[in-house]
Amino acid sequence: MDLQLQDKVTIITGPAKGMGRAVTLAFAREGAKLVLAGRDLAAIEPVLSEARGLGAEAIDIACDLVSGDQTQDLALACIQAFGRIDILVNIAGGSGPIGKTGWETTPDEFDQIVQLNMKGCFNTIRAVLPTMITQRSGKIVNVGGTFGMRGRAGRMAYSASKWGLRGISKSFALEAGPYNINVNCVAPGMVDGPRFREKVSANMARELGITLEEAMKRHATDYALRRLSEDTDVAHACLFLASDVSRQITGVDLPVDGGWAAL
Repeated sequence: MDLQLQDKVTIITGPAKGMGRAVTLAFAREGAKLVLAGRDLAAIEPVLSEARGLGAEAIDIACDLVSGDQTQDLALACIQAFGRIDILVNIAGGSGPIGKTGWETTPDEFDQIVQLNMKGCFNTIRAVLPTMITQRSGKIVNVGGTFGMRGRAGRMAYSASKWGLRGISKSFALEAGPYNINVNCVAPGMVDGPRFREKVSANMARELGITLEEAMKRHATDYALRRLSEDTDVAHACLFLASDVSRQITGVDLPVDGGWAAL
């Protein structure tokens, strides 16, 4: 199926590694024009080169997403480079404290993850919407998480931030819908990769006195399909929601978790 993403101008935040890299390369293969945004351009450079190697027209722009001024500059730079903004994919985010109860979480830890996971997305959406409204078209895909759909002990701050992102997404979907703009959330479950192995699974292994491999298997057994998600699973969901194949879908949370949050 042709997703018709050729030459669609796409801003991707947090493109440097993991899901961000997978999503970036997926859009590059579809022929999208890419604007890769993040604070550390040195970290973005390798995936920028990979995207160009796949034939994509791509640039990178330094941007602290928590800054409203810098996200406005990001949108302006995108328009100056490509003339429009068709798609925004918000991947940048953090995990917050792991294995801490809510009462053990410090106010600074809470503020930091809420700022990054909620305000960063708010800023970028706010920055791109005027252009999308003028165009009467646009796709916004926020990458949330299933802990923002069911909650999770030991991950209160992260869970709260992803619940908040859902509210941001649904409200923007209602407000932007009359202008032919879709706003949706992709909600990954546990995604195999460095963060999952080195933080989440390692923490479980320490607490239970089991091996890292045993901890990973325990996580997998929580899911109906008995397997962890991969970066490419998240990338494919983002492609779907960024394309007109999903033209009649807005304001939804799409779990990509092998059957956990919705079952």
